[in-house]
Amino acid sequence: MKKYLLSGVAAGVVAFAAAPAMAQIDITVGGHSKTYVGWADQDGDATNVGESQSFDMLRESELHINAEGTADNGLVYGVHLEMNVDGGDNTTMPDESYVYLASNMGRVNLGSEDGANYLLQVAAPSADSNIDGLRQYIQPVNYTDVSSTAAFETYLHGGTTTAQGGDGWDYDNDFTGIDEKITYLSPVWNGFQFGLSYTPEVGDVNSASGLTGFATEDTADSEVDQAYEAAVRYEGTFNNVGFAVGAGYTHAEVVDIAPASVLIDDYKEWNVGADLDIGAFGVGAIWTENNNASSQGDEDRTFVIGADYTTGPFKLGASYYDRDDEATLAAGEYETQRYTGGVIYTAAPGLSFRGSISHIEHESPTAGVSDVEATSLLGGVQINF
Repeated sequence: MKKYLLSGVAAGVVAFAAAPAMAQIDITVGGHSKTYVGWADQDGDATNVGESQSFDMLRESELHINAEGTADNGLVYGVHLEMNVDGGDNTTMPDESYVYLASNMGRVNLGSEDGANYLLQVAAPSADSNIDGLRQYIQPVNYTDVSSTAAFETYLHGGTTTAQGGDGWDYDNDFTGIDEKITYLSPVWNGFQFGLSYTPEVGDVNSASGLTGFATEDTADSEVDQAYEAAVRYEGTFNNVGFAVGAGYTHAEVVDIAPASVLIDDYKEWNVGADLDIGAFGVGAIWTENNNASSQGDEDRTFVIGADYTTGPFKLGASYYDRDDEATLAAGEYETQRYTGGVIYTAAPGLSFRGSISHIEHESPTAGVSDVEATSLLGGVQINF
C-alpha cells in the first residue's frame, strides 16, 4: 500500500511542477493574539492539593510566515511556517512547517500540517470559537489533582498526563496532529471538495530534523504506525439557506503483538456535521466518534449543537457539548456536558472583543468518586494581523 501511494503522489507532484518558470516570491507575516481575563469557580475531589485562583489571565498567540510565488504556467508554490510565541522563556516554539503546490488540479501539502479529516471538518456555531469551537484554545479549568482515581484523572487530562485538560474539550478530528504527512485537497467543484492524507508515522519525533534518519519501526504494543485520512465537504445555497455538510474518517495502524490479552485494535475516528445559515441566524450540529484503538468497547462519542445570531458588528452564540467515554464495558462511561453562551463584537478589521459564560460537568462511573464541575466567566480581546 505504501509503495502505490507514494508513487502516485510522486507522479502528482511531477505533474504539478511541469514546465517550470521563474517567478517572484512574496513573503507575508501574520498571526494572532488571543488574550483573556476572567473568573472561574470549580469543584472537584477532596484530595486537591491546592485551590485554583478565582481570577486569572490566559493567552494564546501565534506568528505565521508565508512565502508564495506563482509560475508563468499558473503553478502556485509556497512554504508556510507557524510558531507559538507564548510559554515564558520557551518562545518561538515550532508549530506547523510545510510546503505546498496548487493549481487547477488541486493542492498538495507536504510536511508538518493538520490532515484532511480536520481541514475539511464542519464546525457548529459557537459562543466563542476559542472556548467552545472545533478546536479549543482557551481553557480556564485547572484539572491538576482533581481526582483520587488514576482512570478519572487521565480522562480529565484528555488522555494525557498533563494538567491542562490535554487537547481540550473540543471535537476536532486531528489524531495525526501536525505529524509529517502528505495531503491532497481537490479543487472546489460546484461547492464539493474532498481531501486525502497519508502520515508515514504518527508521533514521529525524528522528522523534526533532516539529519535524524527515518523513524524506528514500531515493535511494541499500542505503538501507532501509519495513518490514512479521507474527508468530503459540500457547501452551497438552497432557497436562500446557506449550508455546509461534511464527513471524515481516520484510520491509523496500531501494533498488537499480544492480541489474546491486550485487546488492541487499529485507531478509527469519524465525524459528520452540518451547518445552516438562515438569514442572520445560524444553527449546526456535529457527531464524532473514535474507538481509542481498543477492541474491548472503549469508544468516545461527542455530540455538539450550536446556534448564533448576527446583527451589525455583534454576534450572539450558544452551544451544548456532550461527550461520553466508555472506560470499559463493565465500568460504564465518563460523561461530560458543557453549556456556553456569549457575544462577540467586531470593532475593526482584525479586532474583536469577546465575552462568554460557560459551565462544564464531568461525571465518573466509579462509586465514591466526586464529580468535577466548573463555571467560568471570561472576557477577551483577539487581534488578527
